[in-house]
Amino acid sequence: MAENHKHYDNGEITVHWKPELCWHAAECVSHLPKVFNAKKRPWVDVRGASTDEIIRVVEMCPSGALSWSKTEPKG
Repeated sequence: MAENHKHYDNGEITVHWKPELCWHAAECVSHLPKVFNAKKRPWVDVRGASTDEIIRVVEMCPSGALSWSKTEPKG
């Protein structure tokens, strides 16, 4: 099965989403709807909140479908 992982970068961090792991517990959309909005495409807008807020909510994900990493500087 091909991986369908998505990556969303704001210049400081990259949010990774593995849809096959998602339980749809909605922790992300309920705690930070400015960033996580299932009605929009793309459904993740990492420019919608501070990096610290995004990290806090990503780390609440019970399934591990969401994770984050520091964005590597370009150049």
